[in-house]
Amino acid sequence: MRTNLLLGASLAALMLAAFPASAQTKFPATLEGHVVLPAMTLVPAPADAPQELQISGRYAGPAGQRVDTPESVQAFSALSDKAAPRPTGLSLPLKGQPVQGLSGIKNLKDGSFLTLTDNGFGSKANSPDAMLMFHVLKPDWKSGAVERVSTTFLHDPDRKVPFRIVNENTPKRYLTGSDFDIESIQPIGDTLWFGDEFGPFLIKTDRNGKVLQVVETKVDGKPVRSPDHPAVVMPGAPGPVKFEVRRSKGFEGMAASPDGKFLYPLLEGPLVTEAGELEAKDGKRYLRILEFDTAKGEYTGKSYKYALDAPTNSIGDFNLIDANSGLIIERDDTEGDAAQACPAGAPKPDCFNVPAKFKRIYKVDLGQADADGFVKKMGYIDLMDIQDPNKVARQGGKDGKLTFPFFTIENVDIIDGDRIIVGNDNNLPFSSGRALGKSDDNELILLKVTDLLQAK
Repeated sequence: MRTNLLLGASLAALMLAAFPASAQTKFPATLEGHVVLPAMTLVPAPADAPQELQISGRYAGPAGQRVDTPESVQAFSALSDKAAPRPTGLSLPLKGQPVQGLSGIKNLKDGSFLTLTDNGFGSKANSPDAMLMFHVLKPDWKSGAVERVSTTFLHDPDRKVPFRIVNENTPKRYLTGSDFDIESIQPIGDTLWFGDEFGPFLIKTDRNGKVLQVVETKVDGKPVRSPDHPAVVMPGAPGPVKFEVRRSKGFEGMAASPDGKFLYPLLEGPLVTEAGELEAKDGKRYLRILEFDTAKGEYTGKSYKYALDAPTNSIGDFNLIDANSGLIIERDDTEGDAAQACPAGAPKPDCFNVPAKFKRIYKVDLGQADADGFVKKMGYIDLMDIQDPNKVARQGGKDGKLTFPFFTIENVDIIDGDRIIVGNDNNLPFSSGRALGKSDDNELILLKVTDLLQAK
């Protein structure tokens, strides 16, 4: 919808006045390293896991019907136009558990990184055979390879999860993508904390992945739940179902204070109000950043607000740089390079129907939040405009530039005063944003972003 220039300028001025966090300063990003973890990186289920977990993705095909024969059902991009589905070159189910869906990363400061595999195949319904796990990965920036140092599977032998899980009556009680959708990870002392989208919940484990605590989410002192929360049930007859968090809009990013005293889980989408509308101010939607006391194991009641640049945008990850400032990935729901876009109004399987446009990393400052709690946006880098003068890119580079045209980009953390690490979630086998007809790999890139990190 177009408006006249005067009206547009007036609206922009009002937005800036209402949201001092909406600074749009773009800073440069230069590629210094690029590594690739191949899409079909699989690990076997543990020997003491139920035998059926040696195959994953049985329920991720059409209509959720079980398919037992490995690699017998072709996979298509989740973003394909129904009139022109794009194959990704892979088929389900898989022999093993895929090390995919990397979502959330933490620099271990020894050249390795803590990260995790999320829900599995995209929903509670289709992921009962996808095991929840976290990894230590070590990128070799010179060779472009990624070493998987370790993989640890989440399990609940002490029955800390307060609802029935898929592997309820097994000794180890391994967790699956039908139990939780873990999307963020933070090490605190000798424990790990995970942010989940289904509840949303916070999950505390020991370093071996054993669940110690599951925490319900409260905002402004009141519980908030998604339609995938086990306490939310469908009515016996058609009618309204009440929930405050839309499906797949629970905790996506989660930062931790440098001293480990607080977690800052960030919802992926706006909360639903009592009136059934999405939280917004002056027409601009925002997300909640909650504060959680790790020692007390409870929410403090304090929260911040993150204003989205566009109403349909989502966030991908959140990590703090210091006590007040941090990095947040904000992105749209598109994938693919615009150079390979389909002609307008002509979706086809050999082009990108809706290519990637908005893929940014913002520096934000919680310490400069305004009176309403809106954090200040200090500026951003554009992941669709990465400089690559030394031709470091392993794939996707062209004419001295690299684009990161993935549907979901869900990993960002600081390396030092000049550099950050960024990675995609490849949604195996449903994302194909790097190359047509090929399932995306998990890529990690090392970016020099000095100006962004120094922005005030």
